[in-house]
Amino acid sequence: MAVREVRIYPDPILKQVCTPAEVGGAETTAIITDLVDTMVDAGHSVGMAAPQIGILKRVAVVDVSHSKLGKKHNHGLLTMVNPEIIEASGSKVMREGCMSVPDYTGNVERAREITVQFSDADGSERVVRCKGFEAVAIQHELDHLDGLLFLDRVSNPKADIFRRKG
Repeated sequence: MAVREVRIYPDPILKQVCTPAEVGGAETTAIITDLVDTMVDAGHSVGMAAPQIGILKRVAVVDVSHSKLGKKHNHGLLTMVNPEIIEASGSKVMREGCMSVPDYTGNVERAREITVQFSDADGSERVVRCKGFEAVAIQHELDHLDGLLFLDRVSNPKADIFRRKG
């Protein structure tokens, strides 16, 4: 479909909670295509959520397979419609960035392992167990669906938010 403009914080759409998407519907298929096209076009992105392109539907895509952090443990391209984390365990702090917050990164504590349930692009129900960077990336994208940015998860803004270099 198309590479879409990424919404940048403080765009108010990024702080809104998304509504469920129609599983297998043409609109949802188009959203998935635009998310994948926009993520791939960015060249460095490992995930995108619908609000980042101005759509308040519960749709996100994640693919960490091309990142050095996600090479070992990944499920390839995950197209997630109405995703929900049904299990989480462990804890890890990682530096996160976001296309919607281009000037900053931050240290965020997330679950080390998760189980996520969703419908895929074909409308099939899936349950996937993820760990490491892939688990972190999914949690980051699912936060977008609830109107949260990584900035909302930083425990100490003075010590854990960093201006990007360059």
